[in-house]
Amino acid sequence: MANILILGGTGWLGRSVAGLALASGHAVTALARGESGDFPEGATAVVLDRDKAGRDEVGRNKSGGRAVGYSQVAGQDWDLGVELTRFPAHARDALEALSPQARNWVFVSSCSVYADHATPEAREDAPLLDPLGPGEEYSPELYGEAKSGCEQLTLAARGGAALLVRAGLIGGPGDPTGRSTYWPLRMADPGGPVLEPADDGPNYPQHVQLVDVRDLADFVLAAGLGGHTGAVNAVGRLVPLTDALAAAREAAHSQSWLAAHAEPRMVPYTISAMADDGVAPWSGPRSLPLVLPAETEYAGFARRSDARALELGLHRRPLADTFRDIIAACDPWAGRQLASGLSAADEASLVAGLDGRREN
Repeated sequence: MANILILGGTGWLGRSVAGLALASGHAVTALARGESGDFPEGATAVVLDRDKAGRDEVGRNKSGGRAVGYSQVAGQDWDLGVELTRFPAHARDALEALSPQARNWVFVSSCSVYADHATPEAREDAPLLDPLGPGEEYSPELYGEAKSGCEQLTLAARGGAALLVRAGLIGGPGDPTGRSTYWPLRMADPGGPVLEPADDGPNYPQHVQLVDVRDLADFVLAAGLGGHTGAVNAVGRLVPLTDALAAAREAAHSQSWLAAHAEPRMVPYTISAMADDGVAPWSGPRSLPLVLPAETEYAGFARRSDARALELGLHRRPLADTFRDIIAACDPWAGRQLASGLSAADEASLVAGLDGRREN
């Protein structure tokens, strides 16, 4: 049994890592505010607001006094520490307070740290974005720079003895972004024609690299406890977008009687038509999830090298299995209330507009 510290543990990925570790018989301590969700049952929960557990508090607690902040777990030794933050100041403070007691350390980063997304099959040695420092203000637009800053702080504090897991697109049941759940739930909903991405623009044929959150959690634990270090692209299988949509239909047919017996009309929808209609690619409201922007600078965005991840033991289930589990875990009608995708009203209006343009 290993003693595992998770800095996070109540969000989607953190809970997945904690839950898998507990199911494997490990002891888990989770530090979090608890605002992203409940602490996993069986974990030792430590409520901590990392915005307030700063460097001054770390210094005070080392001198003695009441156990607050990171000192709530002071004096414990860890077989593995797992850090999920996107804030460099949080990463710095946790490393100062807790890293010396951890034999192994994993920082869950992102492929967003790369400065270039135009080159297919780029490896872990590709150029990175300039790091955001712990004293600089964070904004969502600086997510990649912030993760890059966290990586640098981690390597410096650990003398290079840390594993940087650069996750690609994460999907699976419970996906809060809606990117991986939109298509299987849409295919399971037999209501009305379906707008389907069509070949158009320099980035076609497009691809998807979706790693199941459960497979990513398993990799974080296994590779971390195994003592691996350095950077690794934890990405899904390289699947053409057309095959991913076919997998979503296959999953819907296996999970939904209505979907299997009421095949909807598929309406081709090009990137240029999306732009004309104000439909966004990739994610967010009024979007077609998983579709990449037309610009060639995104040609390698979903085509990163997975060679090192496979060497380190990343297991990836078939995409159709992930989609089936998404449908099984959700009400298919919930597909229209996701954080990404088209509402039923928007899709019907867009289809009507396309049909009208074709008639003219």
